[in-house]
Amino acid sequence: MARALITPYKNKTGLIVVSTTIKIGILEVVLKPAVMKNNIKRRSFLTRALLLVASSVTFPAISFARNFMNTKNPSPNPVNPILNTKALGFIWETTDPFLFCVHHEDAFPKGNENMAPDAQYLQGRHMGEDFIIKDGFRMYHGQTVPGFPGHPHRGFETITVVRKGIVDHADSMGASGRYGDGDVQWMTAGKGVQHSEMFPLIHEDKENPMELFQIWLNLPAKKKMVEPHFKMFWKESIGNIVYEDANNKKTVVEIIAGQLNNTKAPTPPPDSWAAETENEVAVWNFTMEAGATFTLPKAAKGINRTIYFYEGDEITVAETTVQKYHSVELLADVDVTITVGAQPTKILLLQGRPIGEPVIQYGPFVMNTKQEIHDAFEDYHKTQFGGWPWPKHDQVHARANTRFAKYADGTSEVKES
Repeated sequence: MARALITPYKNKTGLIVVSTTIKIGILEVVLKPAVMKNNIKRRSFLTRALLLVASSVTFPAISFARNFMNTKNPSPNPVNPILNTKALGFIWETTDPFLFCVHHEDAFPKGNENMAPDAQYLQGRHMGEDFIIKDGFRMYHGQTVPGFPGHPHRGFETITVVRKGIVDHADSMGASGRYGDGDVQWMTAGKGVQHSEMFPLIHEDKENPMELFQIWLNLPAKKKMVEPHFKMFWKESIGNIVYEDANNKKTVVEIIAGQLNNTKAPTPPPDSWAAETENEVAVWNFTMEAGATFTLPKAAKGINRTIYFYEGDEITVAETTVQKYHSVELLADVDVTITVGAQPTKILLLQGRPIGEPVIQYGPFVMNTKQEIHDAFEDYHKTQFGGWPWPKHDQVHARANTRFAKYADGTSEVKES
């Protein structure tokens, strides 16, 4: 630590003399007196004296002290890659280019003939706005089947990562689908689309557990009014990398977006911020054995990176212990070692180059200005973003249907199970 002692006094001739002593540990530097005329005001005197010390003494002295100390300890202290940690709730805070992430986890019961919970489960709920867990699950905006009946979006993308359970999709473009149990749907809302996301309880003979992440990824201003688009990443097409550490403990990394080493995710929609590789958008899901260690490789400087620890007991991130259901925002341009505690662990990673534009969100619309939000409401009231071509706003598909996707251009995909 460098310390400067500045002592002004009058010499025999009546001039003000500044005596400055710099102490750095055991080292002491004494400056020759600087002389100024009597008519310099005190404030000017102090300012100039401090500038003299700062520019002529302090920085070189500190540099000298560091060099002196480094001769004893040449290894610099490692950079702490942790920017902050936060406890997680239902809605997870994210950093630009992401808007937020929601972790849905519901223990849905057996389904009845309508792929819905029996009426006994619906008593005592605030139907239509049921976001409080009761009997292990929520109905959300659903009145019969849990989920989210038709609603509009503009100006961003949704990435729906289904870990367990089934989602039925329908939209104002006439597209539809059923996906789940490891599948991902990536939808670009662009200039405007209505869609529904319902959670049919397709099993009558057993429980219907549901777990999914819905991640909102922003669009830059130049892409907010592109044509809507949705794309399926079937679980069979998503790359998984298996790592073994020195103790033969395994880490499996699921590459939903981005690239890890030589493994690339499926191609994102064409207008996505993730479509430009220099933006380094990544969505990775980690499944780690108890006691496993994995080193997260660095990304480019300026990338935002956060990990979300959602299953397990505790992990160690760069020698810092983190409890379950916490996020850790990291410096992206350094390697970071993660070590798992006594239980198998799951972690979601979100990263990307920030878009760096103003974000104005009002409900289902995300734009850059208040006027654009106003315009979005006006457009929706006039056009309904194409209308709703389905018989019900809470559209669900036949129980017998396997996973499938029918796109707005008429093409379709069907999976055997």
